[in-house]
Amino acid sequence: MNFRKITAIILIITCMSCEDYLEILPEGQENTENYFNSKSDYEDALVGVYDLLSTTYLNNILGEIASDNSLCGGESPTDVLDWQQIDDMTHTPDNGALRSVFQQMYAGISRANYIVEFQDNIEFDGKEQLLAENLFLRSYYYSELVKFFGDVPLYVDGRISIEASQTIDRTPKADVYAQLEADLLIAIENLPWQQGQNGRVTKGAALALLGKIYLYQDKFPEAANTLEQVIISGQYQLAEDFGTIFLNSNENNQESVFEVQYFGGEGASFDCFQCVEGNIAVGYMGPRFSGGNFAPFTSGFAFNPPTEEIYNSFSAEDERRDASILNMEAFVAERPGVTFNFGNTNDYTGYYNKKYIPYAEANENDSNLTHSNNYRAIRYSDILLMAAEAFNRSGLNDVKARNYVNLVRDRAGLEDIETSGSNLTQDIFIERRLELVGEGHRFFDQVRTGQTNSIPNFSAKNILFPIPRIEIELAGNRWEQNSGY
Repeated sequence: MNFRKITAIILIITCMSCEDYLEILPEGQENTENYFNSKSDYEDALVGVYDLLSTTYLNNILGEIASDNSLCGGESPTDVLDWQQIDDMTHTPDNGALRSVFQQMYAGISRANYIVEFQDNIEFDGKEQLLAENLFLRSYYYSELVKFFGDVPLYVDGRISIEASQTIDRTPKADVYAQLEADLLIAIENLPWQQGQNGRVTKGAALALLGKIYLYQDKFPEAANTLEQVIISGQYQLAEDFGTIFLNSNENNQESVFEVQYFGGEGASFDCFQCVEGNIAVGYMGPRFSGGNFAPFTSGFAFNPPTEEIYNSFSAEDERRDASILNMEAFVAERPGVTFNFGNTNDYTGYYNKKYIPYAEANENDSNLTHSNNYRAIRYSDILLMAAEAFNRSGLNDVKARNYVNLVRDRAGLEDIETSGSNLTQDIFIERRLELVGEGHRFFDQVRTGQTNSIPNFSAKNILFPIPRIEIELAGNRWEQNSGY
């Protein structure tokens, strides 16, 4: 399968409710009801399910902006107002960014359900693995929805329509998680540890997502057991040099458990975000360079600037600091000819997210929208730290928990920790923040572990985002809004 190209099947899936499209099909030509007749039909449909992973760039950037790791930034205090509102915790059910998350994740689910709906049409070699990949992807999209919105409507049998939404209530997140657990257990049984193509789902990715889902429910023994299977598999290892992990030349490295593939050679414009094949977040997060030699980087829109507080949270000897955060003052001191625009001066911190900084490359169409930086969705260091948390908070094994944390710290050039119990728990939380800064996990880690006091303007209602108002209306007003909105 070619994950760089969107095949004709995506047009079929996208337009499955478009009457005009269906009417102009010549007699005898395939349509959504009689499409699945060969192995390649299923493979092409699966490409469509993978394709919606590209939209998760928005989930990731919001996971930082909503947290205490960064500010919104941009050109002015009203630049991308939806993001500014989330940064200020003034977002409402009419926030367009939140509606995009809701729509895009359900678009991925609907595409996955299209395969589920017709999974019994024919038999072919490799079918079990294909269906397992599909179940993982659907679970990934649902897990994102639950992180943002809590209870969400659960569709599992077929494509999603307005009619279907008007007959189903929001499902308690415990029941959604139960479905994901069951689906991932099936997927794990039918996935290989290694795939022949970058970006394809593996057994390790499915175990990692299941372990994370257990962790989000405080099912610590289950999380520990599941994540331990990834660790003892021997399939992954920490990169020796932290500074190489996020280089475009080092994608899909030995630390990558699941990585969203992006492509800079075919892409979008501001008139067609849905056409995107590149990582939109990267262009948004780059500094606003205006002159001088700032290679190998290129200019961006100055969103998501890390705070001075997070920069200073690293010790001077921590090798992750300068590999994770670009210190603009230090950068310009080394290159006196470099000039740049502060952008939103209210949010200018002097720091930028170096993990996802735009590199100069031969990207097509709007260069700020088509950068090829892959998103490292699940890294091995994340597995080690989740496992450490699970072993510690379950009371199962503080020695093992410490060992896993110290593997991560050793790579960063830091001394081992020797704590245990609740002190070790806090050390794990700190390590997660430092290791994963800029990767979109922070806000959701803060919510699930009760560390929201450090988020500016945060109130109790903000543990969840509001269900988009228009989606409630389209569902016939049968869904209750999250409390406080």
